[in-house]
Amino acid sequence: MVRNAGIGVVMAASVVFGGDAAAACRTVTHLAQPYAVCSYDPAVSDIRIHHRGRDGLPHGGFEALARDLRQEGEYLEFAMNGGMYESDLTSVGLLVTEGTEAKPLARGQSWGNFYLKPNGVFFLQGKRAGVMETEAYAAASIRPDFATQSGPMLVIDGALHPAFLPHSDSLQIRNGVGVARDGMAVFAISLEPVRFHDFATLFADRLDCPNALFLDGSISSLFAPSLNRYDGAHPMGPIIAVTRKIPGSGK
Repeated sequence: MVRNAGIGVVMAASVVFGGDAAAACRTVTHLAQPYAVCSYDPAVSDIRIHHRGRDGLPHGGFEALARDLRQEGEYLEFAMNGGMYESDLTSVGLLVTEGTEAKPLARGQSWGNFYLKPNGVFFLQGKRAGVMETEAYAAASIRPDFATQSGPMLVIDGALHPAFLPHSDSLQIRNGVGVARDGMAVFAISLEPVRFHDFATLFADRLDCPNALFLDGSISSLFAPSLNRYDGAHPMGPIIAVTRKIPGSGK
């Protein structure tokens, strides 16, 4: 899997990116550590998972995705790396885009964070978002419009992942997604290196998410103009994005 250290900032031209994610994004302090948090209502916002561009190749980053969206008459409002991926930018586990399964659900055993069971799936179906543990997702026979698998789960039905240690010395920049009790899709990225346990409590205790999923660490990237975040130093596989139509585009 791709693992690069640090977060870079690339200021892209305003002609490529649009919107400012307005009140959706904010900075939250939890256990004396800062996080960027962006919340969207899937019944109102256009949340999708993107992977391959108009040329059939992985976008690989926010700028390429924004250019493709521009040609479709859409602005990129928000984006975040959306799950673990191999060196060729293909997803490690389940990936569904526009109702088409690009890679099936991974239910086996191996090494690394992805396989720190239970892992899980973030999905979008109609006007709702969900996060479910992998085996529960498989049993539910969900037919999503979009889905990405990652791991480990951060919060499972209100409980923290059992492997997380409150005094662990493993500190990384981390990002993840949860679904709040009111149905909002909530995305968060740490602004400083944090341990899994503290990151999970952000979702469980502060963001009211009974289920939340870790997306990745160290390569974690965010596009949120209202927070002056235009990360672009790392290659990416799946990308979760919120878009809006360009006024007068006719599309």
